[in-house]
Amino acid sequence: MAAAPEPAGPAVVAGHICLDIIPDLSRLTGVQFLEVLRPGQLIQAGPAVLATGGPVSNTGLALHTLGIPTQLMGKVGADPFGEAVRAMVRAYSEHLAAGMVVDAEATTSYTVIINPPGVDRIFLHHPGANDTFCADDVSLELVAQADLFHFGYPPLMRRMYSAAGAELADLFRRVKATGVTTSLDMAFPDPASDAGRADWPRILRATLPNVDVFMPSVEEILFMLRRATFAQFQAAGGALLEHVTAGLLTDLSAELLALGAKVVGLKLGERGLYLRTATADRLRSAGRALSDATAWADQELWAPCFLVNVAGTTGAGDTTIAGFLSALLRGFAPPAAVTAAVAVGACNVEAADALSGLRSWEATLARVAGGWPRRPLDVNAAGWRWEPEPGLWRGPA
Repeated sequence: MAAAPEPAGPAVVAGHICLDIIPDLSRLTGVQFLEVLRPGQLIQAGPAVLATGGPVSNTGLALHTLGIPTQLMGKVGADPFGEAVRAMVRAYSEHLAAGMVVDAEATTSYTVIINPPGVDRIFLHHPGANDTFCADDVSLELVAQADLFHFGYPPLMRRMYSAAGAELADLFRRVKATGVTTSLDMAFPDPASDAGRADWPRILRATLPNVDVFMPSVEEILFMLRRATFAQFQAAGGALLEHVTAGLLTDLSAELLALGAKVVGLKLGERGLYLRTATADRLRSAGRALSDATAWADQELWAPCFLVNVAGTTGAGDTTIAGFLSALLRGFAPPAAVTAAVAVGACNVEAADALSGLRSWEATLARVAGGWPRRPLDVNAAGWRWEPEPGLWRGPA
């Protein structure tokens, strides 16, 4: 008789996983790095950090660290990088690696993260086994035992964006039928790649009706749905986030809700996290993790980041999502959930890698309760008001 599968717990996290290789470039300033980055030049670096990367690791292990029983489902190759990934996952807890798929025909995905001080990160990425990940790689038997299913980075997984995203839409149809709350995160594709040229409006139209919580970055969703606006912001110069207004966020979130999502979170980097939710009637079909549709209905919030000394931003968005999902699973109301999300994200950036800066759930909330100051944020839009407790902006929606 076959052994019963391990309990999945409240959360299953599936999708992209890789090995992150992060050389220490802290002895260089950003200007120095750009000056010496040329052919034939030797750039002296410090020790490299090896860590698991991608949302299966970053979001999944962050949920585990925050006290949420979690099952990981990703795919690696039968190679030294794959063994390193599985060993790092097992070091957190043996059961976490039980849902991982090992593909003897594939190589393990890796990312070299070049992150000198004062310069935006540069990624050298090999998708590897992630390109062959498909709906059949997700154990629906385990998903059915969970309250929440989170999937991350389909733009970096060929089967998920090819054929107009048919595999991604099929995966979410199957998963949603188990009764879990479904959650989806994106990644920014190389514009010149097949993923960058994919028909993302069509993919989202097919997928979002079965997505309860959708949490892309604003850059990702502008690239996918508002390509002309994205290009306009790029041409205007400066950081793209500087051009994002409250009105644009309201408009974008309304479009995503109309496409089928029920809870929309837009990650805004150092400008925080924006949240918009659907009506109570729609939220009642949002699965087991969302227990109070009335409390979550018709919310529009913008939570500023907490002040920290930034050591690196690897995994900041993934761990922000983990903070949000942890709060959702614990029955928190939206203001407390977005506050927890940006608090976990702030802890993340205090370390160079994605996970070592994280604290326990209790320690994170205690830090917030202790008067942790926030970055200044002026929404400067009609109908928005500042709420000092818990420290966020509330919109007119």
